[in-house]
Amino acid sequence: MLAITLRLSPGDDLRAALDHAFRARGLSAGYVLQGIGSLSVARIRYAGRDDASELRGDLEILTLAGTLSAQGPHLHMSVSDADGRVIGGHVAPGCIVRTTAEIIVANLPGERYAREHDAATGFTELVIRAT
Repeated sequence: MLAITLRLSPGDDLRAALDHAFRARGLSAGYVLQGIGSLSVARIRYAGRDDASELRGDLEILTLAGTLSAQGPHLHMSVSDADGRVIGGHVAPGCIVRTTAEIIVANLPGERYAREHDAATGFTELVIRAT
């Protein structure tokens, strides 16, 4: 396992920047060990919902986890607002870094992650293959 530390800057789209870093390094299977930082916009899709909700303001990233594959990231996070209320769910595009985001990504060189339709769930799910 190889760990990669990323620091995202103000204005970066969290999901797009992680996807870009994964692809730019030519990785085939990765997962986010942890992420912290702040957002000015969080777009989070809650369980059982089809569309993401948008939160704006001073938001702290409390947790960030997920898998990275050639078909894109699958990420979940929890954030707190300026009053300490916590909310979490699936990370949608459009989560904008406010001051910084510090993220540790693990690369698994012996595996390749893919996302394929799963008839049992009806969703595109993780498929793990040996390289």
